[in-house]
Amino acid sequence: MVTPNCWEFKRCGREPGGAKAEELGVCPASVNPRLDGVNHGESGGRTCWAIAGTLCGGKVQGTFASKLGNCMECEFFKQVLNEEGSEFKNVKDFMDKLR
Repeated sequence: MVTPNCWEFKRCGREPGGAKAEELGVCPASVNPRLDGVNHGESGGRTCWAIAGTLCGGKVQGTFASKLGNCMECEFFKQVLNEEGSEFKNVKDFMDKLR
């Protein structure tokens, strides 16, 4: 099963070498090696809701606590949840990797 990362799904261009990386900066989800493999993603690409500084609605988002409500309504979050099923790793499952 191919599992897209957030930057592939959203086509934001903030991954390393992406079309908007120079203008908007490289997204922290795309370069977080501590979360590599979580929910079958590359870096933090399938845990973006837990990472501060990701892009949503054309704006850089803040902390996990301030953005979680919006993220839970995101089509990408819902897709990851559906694809991972009972194996879905939520923040409490990988919080120690973020520290």
